Amino acid sequence: DRLFAGKGAPGVYNYYDPGWHPYYRRTRLHTMQSISKSVTSALIGIAIRSGEIPGVDARVMPYFSAYPIGADPRRDKMTLLDVLTMRTGIRWDEESAAYTDPANNCAAMEGKEDWVRYVLEQPMAEEPGTVFVYNSGATELLSYVIRKATGMPADDYAKVHLFAPLGIPFYWKRTPTGLADTEGGLYLESRDLAKIGYLYMQDGVWDGKRILPEGWVKASTQSAIESSEKGFGYGYQWWVPVTAPGSSDGTFVAWGYGGQLLLVAPGRDLIAVFTGWNIYDKPELDPRVALARILAAVDGKP
Repeated sequence: DRLFAGKGAPGVYNYYDPGWHPYYRRTRLHTMQSISKSVTSALIGIAIRSGEIPGVDARVMPYFSAYPIGADPRRDKMTLLDVLTMRTGIRWDEESAAYTDPANNCAAMEGKEDWVRYVLEQPMAEEPGTVFVYNSGATELLSYVIRKATGMPADDYAKVHLFAPLGIPFYWKRTPTGLADTEGGLYLESRDLAKIGYLYMQDGVWDGKRILPEGWVKASTQSAIESSEKGFGYGYQWWVPVTAPGSSDGTFVAWGYGGQLLLVAPGRDLIAVFTGWNIYDKPELDPRVALARILAAVDGKP
């Protein structure tokens, strides 16, 4: 496949390509992988605050009128809230096969020309809003929604409304159709990733200026549903510990493939960032382990 290839082959979505992973073309910008999803959630909040998106209860399918998808009353019920919380009802599997396996829906999507079409063409399996299924394609739908609602690709929108106010340089991959790869294509420096955590710790206010809607952080970082990861619930594209250390003090986590972690523990005034590149045969840092060790150190426990 020209977009996604195995070890040794070049390409934007070849995870072994040193031009792209883990650093973007030998800069200090590090791959964020699925932390991109948490940042995309912030962009949805910003667009809601500006009135460009009416709210999380807005139906999703009217944004996709250009796609002649077969009628399904369940799909038509899907809201932005369902997409943000990974409760789309779409049949999807990216957990039982590796990201190099075309049986993995995410890998298959990344090999297509039109990612959005691929996601929308997947059959419905459940009623939206009922069952958590981790679905990177769902976050790519948000990229399309942002472009339709604001008239700007998500990366350009982020530059103006999020990264410029925070003083953050970045790179964001685009798909073949020109959409920002909101499911995993963002690159940031570690210190700037911590700025995202600080913005959320301050309820979406940066240097006295409100960036995110009032109440957005609270809604985003509380568990809306039990996830497929033991000990974690899921909010608006954020992981929320429900049984792990820190679960009682409002801790929340952005988590990306290969060892990308942003841990925010407001109750302890703590932000921790990890980047790595442990993929395929190398186990990545488990956020439960990282969180437990950091909180133990902060609390003075051995």
